[in-house]
Amino acid sequence: MENYSPSCERNKQVILEQIAPRLPQNATVFEIGSLSGQHALHFTQYRKDMRWQCSDIEENLLPLANNIQSFGSDNLLAPVHLDLSRADTWQHQQVDCIYTANTLHIVAPLLVENIFKIASAMVNPGGQLMIYGPFKYNGQYTSASNTDFQQWLLDRDPQSGIRDFEWIETLATSAHFRLDTDIAMPANNQLLVFYRQ
Repeated sequence: MENYSPSCERNKQVILEQIAPRLPQNATVFEIGSLSGQHALHFTQYRKDMRWQCSDIEENLLPLANNIQSFGSDNLLAPVHLDLSRADTWQHQQVDCIYTANTLHIVAPLLVENIFKIASAMVNPGGQLMIYGPFKYNGQYTSASNTDFQQWLLDRDPQSGIRDFEWIETLATSAHFRLDTDIAMPANNQLLVFYRQ
């Protein structure tokens, strides 16, 4: 498998256990920042009824496409190019859910804002936005390891970093989403589930 991620392999099942009951039958899902596609491959094997579309930046697209072609099932569609900094690459089909994992702390703040603009344009009324990753609450990290992780992120890119939950909820509200649940996950991560109002 190309662009293999050990962390994706570790967390794919615990994430599936949370998202699978929340997705309706025959759900259409658009994933932002799929990288290797390990989550999509695992989720679509378990939920044969849903249609899942992966996306990523240009440099990750060919390895992602190769993984899907080699290991994917019929309900996992060919991945599409998505550059969060370029609105002309944004997808505009309507979906029941947008899912993204471990992206908000990697991309710059403007691109985080663009994720919510995409969600506002794509997610059907009553649909969902699911975000997995680490967050700060009231300016505080949830663990010492996340504090260390924040420093690592800043060293690699000053525009990256663990985001404040309160800012994310404000962006969601502005995009017409409301928080349904905030689920504590292993390894000091959270799964935020928002519904489109």
